Amino acid sequence: MPRKKAQKKIFVLDTSVILYNHNAINSFDDNDVVIPITVLEELDNFKKGNETKNFEAREFIRIMDRLSTKGTLQEWIQLEGSKLGMFKVQMNETPANGLNAIKVFGDDKPDHRILNAALCLNEEKPGYKVILVTKDVNLRIKAKSLNIPAEDFETGKIKDVESLYSGISYLENVNPEVIDKIYADGLVDARDIGIDKPIPNHYFIIRNDQSSVLAYYNPRLEKVERVEKRPAYKIMPRNAEQVFALHAIMNSNIKLVTLQGVAGTGKTLLALAGSLEQKRNFKQIFLARPIVPLSNKDIGYLPGDIKSKLNPYMEPLWDNLKFIQNQYSEKDKEFKRITEALESEKLLIQPLAYIRGRSISNICFIVDEAQNLTPHEVKTIITRAGEGTKIIFTGDIYQIDTPYLDSQSNGLSYLIDKIKHHEIYAHIRLEKGERSELANLANELL
Repeated sequence: MPRKKAQKKIFVLDTSVILYNHNAINSFDDNDVVIPITVLEELDNFKKGNETKNFEAREFIRIMDRLSTKGTLQEWIQLEGSKLGMFKVQMNETPANGLNAIKVFGDDKPDHRILNAALCLNEEKPGYKVILVTKDVNLRIKAKSLNIPAEDFETGKIKDVESLYSGISYLENVNPEVIDKIYADGLVDARDIGIDKPIPNHYFIIRNDQSSVLAYYNPRLEKVERVEKRPAYKIMPRNAEQVFALHAIMNSNIKLVTLQGVAGTGKTLLALAGSLEQKRNFKQIFLARPIVPLSNKDIGYLPGDIKSKLNPYMEPLWDNLKFIQNQYSEKDKEFKRITEALESEKLLIQPLAYIRGRSISNICFIVDEAQNLTPHEVKTIITRAGEGTKIIFTGDIYQIDTPYLDSQSNGLSYLIDKIKHHEIYAHIRLEKGERSELANLANELL
């Protein structure tokens, strides 16, 4: 029996998809793609500025400009790729028959005009399946209430975040002689601990009833090597995960580190302490985080000058630095060195937007709250790394503060999934909270 031909699809993209990935229109195989005219109007409001969303808006407008050389955008135009479908801008946003989103929801706003564009396409193309693609969960719900199929933009999205690479394995009932050999020689073959295909820079907790040892697979030596518990600027790791995190941070052969874990697991503190411990190896240490405005309001809503506006966002980073500095008395040379490093900008704490675009050669670059970055933002940061640079991303993939990201689509999850198993990369998932007994109780029960 002949196979039934699949129904052709038209994907209608909203503004959130374009701001997430300017190249989104080329992600739908041979299906057709439509941009409502309202989306172009909204993008006009985003084209100015230095944030990633402004970059995405400008890049998409350039794509539109190239496509416009093929003819009017009101007509179907072949996308830039032989295996891709057609594209057009949907001018009509007033359905002739049936439902009208503006009337249903009682408000003439961009989201409702985008929904009307999808309803118009349903009328114009009865043989096609029209699907709205948006990162806005509420808009997807509204679309489905109007019987419009709606989907999230899946490109760059991790399918199974629960099985995301952890960077650590527990090996039970290992021969005591093997553990003794690791302590005596510092090295064993991977097969001695039952590993046939070891992952570069993967960490192991190796134990039996009598003893245990911490180790990792060293890709340069092609051996499993013992990991010793070491402090950094008097910050002593409190569990095996933190030992591994500090080891990765202070290992000069590892150029990219990701630390993922809930609040209180010590991600930022360890990253900063480990970087300070090896600051002589770098020209500067950058500690940055993305600014996610409170209640989705621009920082202009906050009082004071620009420094005062940014202080609330940077305060957690200063808190970690003060905690490290307070491990010493004011007379200690280490205390003074931190103050001198800040004054000379050897140590720089700034919003990520202020550092983006700068040269990052011979720099240790810590990006805190990386779960609030898009995959494209993470890629942009890493591709700017010059010689001698080390980048450390920290974050909690379940604590997203950006409206159009989630645990599957944020840049930290994407990075962990795509770069795992590389010999200059290490990842550690920190699960045990060490901030306080009270903080642990909240994480476990609330």
